[in-house]
Amino acid sequence: MRLEYYRKSLFQEKAKLNTIQIEEIERLERKLKQSFLKIALNFGYLSRSAWRQTLIDSDIELYQFDYNSLLPIEKSKLIQENLHQFLDALIFPIKQTDDQLHVILCDPSDGININRIEAILGQKINSFEIAEDLDVLKALHVTYGAEYLDKAVFGIYDSDRESCAIETFTKPQLYFLGILFSIGLSFFFFFPIGTAITINIVLNLLLFISISFKFVLTLYGSKFEVAKKINPDELEAIDDKELPFYTILLPVFKESEVIHKLVYNLKNLDYPLEKLDIKLLIESDDEMTYNAVKNMNFPCVFEPVIIPYAQPKTKPKACNYGLYFSKGKYLTIYDAEDIPDNNQLKLVYTLFKKISEEYVVVQCALNYFNKKENILTRLFTLEYSYWFDYMLPGLDNLDVPIPLGGTSNHFRFDKLMELGGWDGFNVTEDADLGLRAYAKSYKVTVLDSTTLEEANNDFFNWIRQRSRWIKGYMQTFLVHMRNPLKLYKKVGLKGFLSFQFFIGGTFFTFLVYPILLTFLLFILFLYTGILDKMVFWNEIEISEIILDNVRLFFPDWLVILSVFNFVVGNLMMIYVNMIAVFRRKAYSLMLFSLINPFYWLMHSVSAYKGLIQLITKPFYWEKTNHGLTKATKGPVQ
Repeated sequence: MRLEYYRKSLFQEKAKLNTIQIEEIERLERKLKQSFLKIALNFGYLSRSAWRQTLIDSDIELYQFDYNSLLPIEKSKLIQENLHQFLDALIFPIKQTDDQLHVILCDPSDGININRIEAILGQKINSFEIAEDLDVLKALHVTYGAEYLDKAVFGIYDSDRESCAIETFTKPQLYFLGILFSIGLSFFFFFPIGTAITINIVLNLLLFISISFKFVLTLYGSKFEVAKKINPDELEAIDDKELPFYTILLPVFKESEVIHKLVYNLKNLDYPLEKLDIKLLIESDDEMTYNAVKNMNFPCVFEPVIIPYAQPKTKPKACNYGLYFSKGKYLTIYDAEDIPDNNQLKLVYTLFKKISEEYVVVQCALNYFNKKENILTRLFTLEYSYWFDYMLPGLDNLDVPIPLGGTSNHFRFDKLMELGGWDGFNVTEDADLGLRAYAKSYKVTVLDSTTLEEANNDFFNWIRQRSRWIKGYMQTFLVHMRNPLKLYKKVGLKGFLSFQFFIGGTFFTFLVYPILLTFLLFILFLYTGILDKMVFWNEIEISEIILDNVRLFFPDWLVILSVFNFVVGNLMMIYVNMIAVFRRKAYSLMLFSLINPFYWLMHSVSAYKGLIQLITKPFYWEKTNHGLTKATKGPVQ
């Protein structure tokens, strides 16, 4: 059967593509050097479901791969070296002998790419069978992607072992903690009262400093509340022809329920589609998402990348693998449910042109479209509002390390590769990367463009998500504090202190908060004499007996100090939550700031869960379920 017939019969007559669409696809085919079918499927001309039905209606039997028995062919080295071209051609060589080459392909009308593959292998294709594009992509990745997978998992470990979280606690850290515990225990044995008072003072002081730092940081960040780094005239002056390729990585795992929303959100981006390199990163064993994409009954605008199976199964590992198939000058990450400002890519491009080369990352703000769904989503929105709208701008203008958010961070691609990508073993790979960039004299800045996400509306789902985040902060702190003096020399005094209070202070606050609160409530409980009203023993006031002994360890002045610490500390965080509503004019959320002390207790539950997991399964990526909300997107403010 002639190749021209395939194109006319399959695409025009059966798949119902019109002449104009075919001409446009052929133009992109020549420009991007990709398969005609790949262009049609990944640029919104044809749905995968419609294409499969087209093949079935044409009485074409689809080849079914047995991925467990796939073996590289004799010239496998040539395929590994030219894997990108095989992925673009959608051709998988399945059998090779001296005089025969049998392949599985997707588009039998693609004579250009068939000839290209024959030239690479130095052999004519004698026979072929037809399969769906996702099946061919998966076969290519799982059979020939091992080298890229190894780099994705162990890239940081191989290039900079000290910066890799593969080792949770180093021996020096364990020795230090053991010695510190032994000294504390010895002091408590010989000087119990003085030691208890000293520990209480230190914990209260560190808690107060940590909260005060975030309070001052928020006030400082509020000075830049209305600052605009890009004005409308600069945006209007952009010529689409000058725009570079822009890669968008979309890591997904068991998120079939949000794939449809993802396609809709991507179509709204104000950026030339032919200059977008959108990669949907799918784990090879994630049948749920794989089948959802395979059965999509409407056109999509992304290219699937199937990640071969490997542990740890983390987002940074997936993103690292995607880096090796990316083509953009700039790169960003969006989560599956993200709704970025439609002009965000152009804003970032304009900002990168204005700032110096030492700025390698631009972090955009994150917020939520379902903020009024329930109490939890309101509190979550308040937290994200002061974090991204006030604290990060405060860090930016202080010129200290900025821990990146998990999404909407935009990179200069070449600098990201120079940094080695993300640490596949760190479950807050974003925060870690921001610190590694700063330590290498690169800078991170923020931009007043917003990406809306789905706020967790379920308590247990929130705990799973937050415990991973806090565990990741613990990981990041341990990694960068393996050599405190070295860190100090790299980031300077200002950066070092910021790291201690922003990264270390975050999880320290949540771990210490319930302990000190419990002690304080117990002491106040004794002071009120409530115990006497509940229990009597030989008419002796029990609370007085206990209180006399407790006062030895918690004198009145220490109780006053603790009360002051908790009252002022909570008032500061309530105030921070209150001012967080102003930039986005979400005034209806202000009263919910009063619940912040209880919200912090939820953080403490998550922190202890994260601490346990840090010891028992440090690389475990606890899945956060998305698509639970019934709310729809509101206007971006």
